[in-house]
Amino acid sequence: MLNIALPKGRLGEKVYALFEKAGYACPELLQDSRRLIFENAGAGVRYFWVKPSDVAIYVERGAADLGVAGKDILLEYEPEVYELLDLGLGKCRMAVAGPKDFYDSGLRALKVATKFAGIASAYYERKGREIDIIRLNGSIELAPVLGLSDVIVDIVETGKTLRENDLVVLEEVMPISARLIANKAAYQFKTAEVEKLKENVKGMIDA
Repeated sequence: MLNIALPKGRLGEKVYALFEKAGYACPELLQDSRRLIFENAGAGVRYFWVKPSDVAIYVERGAADLGVAGKDILLEYEPEVYELLDLGLGKCRMAVAGPKDFYDSGLRALKVATKFAGIASAYYERKGREIDIIRLNGSIELAPVLGLSDVIVDIVETGKTLRENDLVVLEEVMPISARLIANKAAYQFKTAEVEKLKENVKGMIDA
């Protein structure tokens, strides 16, 4: 039995649809229910729903053999897991955004508001730019509007929220998408099952 942590929400539903096509269906999962764990012994899978940002924790700690997490989570928190496959779902980008007339004079530390402090720090370190990180957890677009920060580093999908707050993408940091990850011990003990699932899912993506 493979224990698989799925991220709650639209991404998780898309991931499940992909797994279902690959031969790992669990019809009960689609029923309107408050249950969080669903099992299909015939297919050899047990799914459970968790908060997207918690998937990597469940996998790293061994509560799940496999899971699906965004590349942003993997880069920010660096969990001890194996990254097996880019699922090509949940595509977006990590970007630097700010007022369209923003000019970085470089004369002082750049004030950067973000909840991705690790990613932002690494990005600006590569550029050799000194920054002052302002850690926020929500409504990050407010920071430059109210003068709390010069720019933000955040995930951008459509860019609608930025436009509505008179902000624009200034630099693209990296593309982001959902990744299939595995617990390291589970991979050693269930190599055949994990590799079979990975190849079946990859076959659906390639198709």
